[in-house]
Amino acid sequence: MFKPSRPGIVEDPVVARAQKIRTWTGLAAVVWMSITYKIANSIGDVAHERADQSWLSVLVLSVTFPVVVGVLLALVPATARRELLRRAANCFGAMVALLAAVFVFPASVLTGFIDGRFATNPVMSVLTYTGVALTFVWVLPFVVYGVGLALVHVFRTADIHETMPPLLAMTLVWEMALIDVFTGAHAGVPAPVRVLFVLGAPVSVTVVGLWELRRLRIHHGLAPRDLLMR
Repeated sequence: MFKPSRPGIVEDPVVARAQKIRTWTGLAAVVWMSITYKIANSIGDVAHERADQSWLSVLVLSVTFPVVVGVLLALVPATARRELLRRAANCFGAMVALLAAVFVFPASVLTGFIDGRFATNPVMSVLTYTGVALTFVWVLPFVVYGVGLALVHVFRTADIHETMPPLLAMTLVWEMALIDVFTGAHAGVPAPVRVLFVLGAPVSVTVVGLWELRRLRIHHGLAPRDLLMR
C-alpha cells in the first residue's frame, strides 16, 4: 500500500542506506538532547513526542501533496495530465487508506462500538468482539507501520517520478521546522540547542535530498524538470 510499484522505477540502495543512517543518527541525537536538557523525562516520553511529530508530518504531507499535484497539472502539457493523474492515483490511495484507518479509532469511540453498544444479541456480540479484535490486531499495526512507510516513501510519490520523493521530503521538513518556530517548540532550552533541534532535521534531510537528486541526474539521467513531462 505504501511502497512505490511503478514498473521500471529506479531504486538506489546507496541513497537508501544513507537515509537510514541519517534517520537513526537523528533519533539518537534527539533522545540524547531530550534527556540531557530535561525536555523529556524518559525514553517513553521521547517516543511519544516522536510519534506525535510523525503523525503531524503525515497530516502536513497530506495537505502539501495535493497542492503540488495541482501545480503540476497546471504546468504539464494537456496531453500529459491524464498520465500524471494515473501515476498520482496510488499516492492518493495510500493517503486515503492511512487517514481512513486512523479514523476507525475515533469512530469506534463516538459510535459506542468499542463499548459494546451494538452487542444486543449473540450475533451482534460476536460481530462486535470480532471488530474490536481486528481494530487492535490489524488496524493499529497498519496505522503504526503505515505512518513510518508513508514518510519513508513520501506517500509512494516515486510512482509519479523518482525526483518527487526528495523534493517533497525537503519541503516537508522545512514546513515542520516553521511549525516548530511558530509554536515555540523546545522552549526553555539553551538557544544553541534549540537551533539544533529546529534546524537539525531540515538541514540534514536537505543535504541527503540534494545528494539523491544529484545521483539521479548523473547515474540515471533523471532531473526535476522531467516532472513537467515535456
